[in-house]
Amino acid sequence: MIIRNEIESDTKVIAELTKMAFETCPHGHHTEQFIINALRAAGALTVSLVAEIGQDVVGHVAFSPVTISDGSPHWYGLGPVSVLPIHQRQGIGTALIHEGLFRLKALGAQGCVLVGEPAYYQRFGFRNLSALTLEGVPQQYFLALPFGEETPRGTVVFHSAFSARS
Repeated sequence: MIIRNEIESDTKVIAELTKMAFETCPHGHHTEQFIINALRAAGALTVSLVAEIGQDVVGHVAFSPVTISDGSPHWYGLGPVSVLPIHQRQGIGTALIHEGLFRLKALGAQGCVLVGEPAYYQRFGFRNLSALTLEGVPQQYFLALPFGEETPRGTVVFHSAFSARS
């Protein structure tokens, strides 16, 4: 498996694998592929990586800027992360997330936030920080990973592309 930056010819494959990865997910609106396309169209995919086995793209992760009400700069949101169902539980998502976090740090990011299952994302160092909130999301599922000593305080807003429905 190799992890690389997405290229233009990956766009349709990423949309399809994302749709398949979230098809049976009980949470969400099943719009993740639209979110990625909207982030791309807005120039807001700060880090967009694919996992490739042979010639096949089997996974994808996106990172995009977020704003925090206290004005803290250089924070990003992780998601969506997608792996084709037949390749799930093989460490592909984990590898994509690790590489994406590494690249964010190299860009000077101060931290990363996400909405997800705490039991899964704690392995990367994400945790619930009571000083950070995301409107409409139960606090236990909103997780953050500061890269330094500073922890912002306030309400986080993901890019408007996260409202994409088609």
